[in-house]
This record gives sequence, C-alpha cells and structure tokens, in this order.
Amino acid sequence: MRDIPNWPDPKAHLMRHAPDEPTLYFCPAILQATARRFQAGFDGLITYAVKANPGEEVLGNLVAAGVRAFDVASPREMYAVRAVCPDAVLHYNNPVRSPEEVAVAIRLGVTSYSVDCASELEKLSAVPAGTEVSVRLALPVAGAAYDFGEKFGVGPKAAAELLRKVYEGGFTPALTFHPGTQCDDPAAWGAYIAEAAEVAQMAGVGLARLNVGGGFAAHRNGDAPDLEAIFVHIRAEVDRCFGADAPDLVCEPGRAMVADAFTLATKVKAVRDGGALFLNDGVYGGLTEVRDIGAPDRISVLGPDGVARGGALANRVVFGPTCDSIDRLPDALPLPGNVAEGDYVLFAGMGAYTRSLTTRFNGYGLSDVVTVARLS
Repeated sequence: MRDIPNWPDPKAHLMRHAPDEPTLYFCPAILQATARRFQAGFDGLITYAVKANPGEEVLGNLVAAGVRAFDVASPREMYAVRAVCPDAVLHYNNPVRSPEEVAVAIRLGVTSYSVDCASELEKLSAVPAGTEVSVRLALPVAGAAYDFGEKFGVGPKAAAELLRKVYEGGFTPALTFHPGTQCDDPAAWGAYIAEAAEVAQMAGVGLARLNVGGGFAAHRNGDAPDLEAIFVHIRAEVDRCFGADAPDLVCEPGRAMVADAFTLATKVKAVRDGGALFLNDGVYGGLTEVRDIGAPDRISVLGPDGVARGGALANRVVFGPTCDSIDRLPDALPLPGNVAEGDYVLFAGMGAYTRSLTTRFNGYGLSDVVTVARLS
C-alpha cells in the first residue's frame, strides 16, 4: 500500500480547512521507517498488535514495509487484517475466548494462541494438532506505566504445569509474557526471560518459541526510548539463559510501532478568565489515555494564522468539549501564556489507541484521518 500524501504537513491542512473537529494526521513514511527499525533491531518475528491502531491505512502500510504477522485480540481484528493481507500470519494472544471466537479463529487460520489456565486450553480442543500454544507468564516486575499481570498470566509453578499440558495435548509449546505498557527498562524483559527459562526447565519441555510481548515504549515525554538497547538485551539474555536450547523469538509491538506516525490536532473552543481551556477533544475522545498514563509533553500551539504561539509557558487546566464534568485532563498542561480561542493545540506521537478508544459521546469525536508527507 502506498498512500499518496494529501498535504505536506498538518499546518498546511489546518490553514486551508480550519477544521472544527479534532483531526489525526498520518505520515506513512514514519510508520514504515519504524517498522523497518523493528525488523533491523529485533532478532525474531515481528507481529503488530492490531489493538493499538486498527486503521486500514496502518495495516496496509505495515504490509508494504514487510510486516506479515499480526497479533489479533478478536475476530473483528482478524477480519481487518485478512482484508488487507489475505495470507497474513495471525497470532491470537488474548488468552480469554468464547467457543464461538475459537471457531472463527480456526476458520481464519490462526497459527498461534496463548492460554493462562487449563479451562482456556480445553477450549482449544478443536484447534489442529501441532498448532503453537503459548503459556502466558506473569511476574511482579516493575518498569511500566501499568502492567497486565493482575488480569492475565500465571506464576512460574502454574505456568510450568500448564506448559506440560500444552505439550501433552499435542500442541507446539511456547511461552509468552508482557512486561507492561510503556516499558522502557530492558531489565524488565531480562527478568521475564530468566524466569521463562526456569519454567521450561521445571516443566521438562523445550520451547519452540518465546514471545517477549509488547510494552515497548513510545516517545511521549523527554528523550525518545532506546529501543535498540532493549533489542540487544533481549538477545543477550535469551542466549545467556537458554544457551544452545534458545527458542525462536517473537514480539508484538503496538504503541511503539504506530505512535510516532500520527499527530492529533485539537482546537481551543474557549478560554476562561481563570486561564482554563476548553478543547474540542478530551477524555472521551482522542485524549482518553491521558487519564491512565499522563499527557505527552510533545505539544505545540498554532494560531489561526499558522504562527506558533511562543509565550512563556503557564499551567492550564484543560477540559474537553462534552457536558460531563469529568471530561477534564487529570493534570494541568504547560501551554503558552498567550494561547487564545481558535488556536490549534497539536499533540505529537498520538497514533496509539487514539482511534481505538475514542467515543462519540455527546456527538463529539475524531474526524477522518488526513495523510501528510511529514508531521513537522
């Protein structure tokens, strides 16, 4: 897929059309460059986590960049991938499924599943013998904005018991884990890898593959995360802990793959006397994740004439456009003191979960995606 950029950059579109709805700007070149970065740095199979951004233009450009495997969490995501790439490899690593969802996965040719309890493994009884089944491991490892261990995964002893059941059931045994979202500490992966080797030894089962999950941090605040340091650490720890029996590797980046390829442009609807701002987007829309992991600091403000606001920064309370009083960013944003009604507030690095989580509450929400040649 080769998107033809409609505009050179977000500013050109904003000045021409002055959109009154929040707008996402997408740069295919950045997305494909990020995909190539993962392919060059990670020593294993790259599976894009569709949940981060299921847009057709995202999936198509990843395929164009050589990505042919996708981590899907539901039948709807399976169909979305198949529509863009009929021969894509599908990994179904949401470990809780209904029998009906399993039937769809079988029909659509899913080649890898994950489980974290015996009852979920039983639901895979109709899956062809030899299919890869990964046991999901959970550990109390720090280093992420929030972790998934409370909802998914089992501890080492239970993981070993389940891994034996996978092997005895005629499936190809594997292990998987997720260090937690927005993780930038290589040691988190190292801790999981060391424990995974212990689990395999405890079970007496050789691993075909080890899925080191997603969790790779996107650039939201401060310096950009050092993804290459994580890639190097993963490879070194796998070699150290598994030696000659090292399994093949898989990862499932979502946020880090797609975030930098999008910028969200919002518009100032009103400025109150006390300095509070109302934007045309908020926690029910593209800024939903701000409640959970904070706002990015990669923010710029343009006046209606396209000139950047350069006043001294002041902390501003920011409300969204809906009639709900909780539609407010949890922390004040540092914005130019001369920001005014009609200005555009641009948030960089907003490709992950922005579209996935947005609602149409009160009739507000994101407009169509606009393709641009560059984002700045």
